[in-house]
Parts: sequence; structure tokens; C-alpha cells
Amino acid sequence: MRRVGTGEWRGWREATEEALYGPSGFYRGPEGPAGHFRTSVHASPLFAAAVARLLCRVDEALGRPAELAFVDMAAGRGELVTGVLAALPAEVASRARGYAVERADRPAVLDHRIEWLSRPPKGITGLLFANEWLDNVPVEVAEVDATGVPRVVLVRDDDGAERLGEPVGGAEAEWLRRWWPLASEEVPFPGAPSEEMPSDDMPFEGARAEIGLPRDTAWAGAVASLDRGLAVAVDYAHFAAARPPFGTLTGFREGRETAPVPDGSCDITAHVALDACALPGGRVVTQRAALRALGVSGARPALSLAATDPTAYVRALAGAGEAAELTATGGLGDFGWLLQPVGIPNPMIDGLLADDPPADGLLADGLLVDVPDHEEQ
Repeated sequence: MRRVGTGEWRGWREATEEALYGPSGFYRGPEGPAGHFRTSVHASPLFAAAVARLLCRVDEALGRPAELAFVDMAAGRGELVTGVLAALPAEVASRARGYAVERADRPAVLDHRIEWLSRPPKGITGLLFANEWLDNVPVEVAEVDATGVPRVVLVRDDDGAERLGEPVGGAEAEWLRRWWPLASEEVPFPGAPSEEMPSDDMPFEGARAEIGLPRDTAWAGAVASLDRGLAVAVDYAHFAAARPPFGTLTGFREGRETAPVPDGSCDITAHVALDACALPGGRVVTQRAALRALGVSGARPALSLAATDPTAYVRALAGAGEAAELTATGGLGDFGWLLQPVGIPNPMIDGLLADDPPADGLLADGLLVDVPDHEEQ
């Protein structure tokens, strides 16, 4: 266990930055993210194969350029970019160039053809894919005090204890008002008599929010690195119609959820307000809809195959199980895919999903609309 705590009181954004990415931070460890939690990349090679098919769709939309970039944001140990490049057809692979963007050191065993960077390359043409990156972009946490005022939450970095700091102000307050309101417009300035605020509009004490402004900025910067192509952010998300009242900040260590303590001993993460991140032209679908459109299905193979080719049946059955995990309701299938085209039609919406729109989730006017399971057909 690595300890970077000093006992200092800081905002969650600064404390998380040091705990995750500092010299002794969580993501500097040799085991990498896969040693602590399971993402879609680690769940099945079907995920990388589906992303490879998406890259081929982007290639077609781009007119098959001489160089086709695939950028793996928050690459971990390079598992996704390695799997995607291996799954490409030979003709596409001959033009593909892989980039892994990660703040940890380059793994010694990574294919030498993959470029390892701390920031996304500029002016590329292709697909930028950010799987569970934005949830680890550190953010401030706000909490409503006893007078109805949202304040910045301070954390002691050696044990995770919290206390309230100054009122949220400036651009962060504007972000809260736009994307995650904790207080009505009637909330008085700090120091004003509480009776000036109508009781039915009083925000409840203890309501919390993660201020996603740094994530919006980070995503806009990543998208700006594309000259033409598609940027995709995949993460567990929430939307304006149903923000969690107490936020989502938590920790993970060795496969288990744990209290978030910013001492470098655990991952610190919070769900992403993907609707706030979306730029003009962006759209969100569920991972379930996206992967089904890319050919990933959890359907069981026909029993007749067991009689004619038992080995193929067992292999297909295992694949169906992996696909079911990737698309599961209540699990990975509920993740959001933010699709942001740059200079091309959206290959997922205007191509794959145009004739078969996702029934289980889409972004419309900034809101995720869920359709009941019995209506999906």
C-alpha cells in the first residue's frame, strides 16, 4: 500500500490528482488498473474487436486515408490499443497507427509500433476512444450546508475525513446551476437571513454533487486533437433528469469498492455527467445499443451446433457469455457511449444505427431517455 497523505485539508480535485497521478500515486503502481477493477477491455476480447469494427467504419467515412490513427485514452497497460490493432483486417492494419495516452510509464512488453504519450497527439485523422477515462479526471465535490449554500468539500488526505470549505463560486457555480442544481435561484448569498428563502425551495442539507467542469474541459481538448474522425467516451454516467442526490464519489481497491481515501492506496472515481461533456453534434447511446450495432450479441448458439461441432458450440457459448456481460442491464451494458464526430457523419448513428436506432437509450436535447424493456422490440 502506498501512502502519500500529509494530513493536509484540500479540495477533492487537488487531493485526487496527487493520489492517483502523483509520484507515489495509485496509477503509478506496477499492477495497473486491471489489478484492481474489471473494465469492458478486461472482460472480453469481444470489446476490442467491436472497437476495431468501429475504427473500420470511421476509416470508410474518412475515405480510407493513407494513415488511420487509433488513440487509446487512459490506456492503462495498452490492452485496448493492442487488441484493436490485432483485430483489424490486414489492409486497414497496414495504414493504422496506434497511440496509447497514459500518465504511467510505458510497459516494457508493449508493441514497439504503439506510440506512448502523456497527451493525445494533435491533428490526427481517425478514432479517439476513451474507455473509463473521464471518471478518473479529478473534480471538486460540493455539498449543501445547513443554510442551503453549496460549499466546496475539503478532504484530509491521510484518512479521508471531510469538512466544508468556502461557498462554490465562479465558473464552478455556473456549472452547478446549469448541469447539477443543488440550490434554487432563491438561495440567498452567504450571511443573508435564512427566512428570506421560501421553505419549499430550500435545498436539503447534505445534498452533494461532483462539479464536472474539468471533465468537460478535458473532453473538449481531446476532441480538439482530431482533425477529422470520431471521438468516443465510454463511462458510467448520469444525466440531468436523474442526478444522484448524494453524488457518486467512491474508491476501488483489489476488485472491491472501498471508502475514497486520497492517500494513493485506492482508485478514486465518480460517475460522469456525459450530457455536460457533449459538444454540438454529440450523442449518447448505451453500451448495450452500441455493441449490438457493432455485432456483439449475447444470443446463445443453436443447440444443433452441439451435435455437429461440439468444440465450436462450447466456443460460441463462451463468447455469448462474454457478450452478455458486456451488454448486461444493470452492469456494463448501461454505460454511456458519447459519440462525437469531427468533420464526418457519425458512423454509429448515421450508419450502423440509422436503420436500427438504439431502443434502450439515446441523448435527446441533453437528456437520456430510457425505454422500458418490454418496448425495446
